Amino acid sequence: MDFIKKENDRRSKFRFAIEREVRYRLAEDGVVVAAGSGETIDMCSGGVAFVTGQPLTPGGFVELSISWPVLLDATCPIRFITFGRILRSTGCITVCTIDKYEFRTQARSFQASVTTRGEGMLHRWADGMRKVSLKTNAATA
Repeated sequence: MDFIKKENDRRSKFRFAIEREVRYRLAEDGVVVAAGSGETIDMCSGGVAFVTGQPLTPGGFVELSISWPVLLDATCPIRFITFGRILRSTGCITVCTIDKYEFRTQARSFQASVTTRGEGMLHRWADGMRKVSLKTNAATA
């Protein structure tokens, strides 16, 4: 894993070049408008840059599920789940914030699922962020 810090870079955090499989879901106005998979480019404590198959809308709420390179107890694969906002998307490269995160265990092998996991966590997080934003805007007005 390499550190990425360019001489004229204004970022306050070091980015780590890490290429991992990522799955994403983008929500706008409480509705998932895009979902897919790609690969991370780099990460830092404040955000993730990743490649997608399509440009994603800046400002949208995004949930990322990133395969983690280390096994839990040396046997169980885990995923790094983040919730954030899309900062920019140029072509197929997207950059988003990390506003909330958690680690989750995953199955040891892929199993096709008949049902899909609901968007509950993404919707609850996005609704909470919208409410905070509305309160902040009301307080400054």
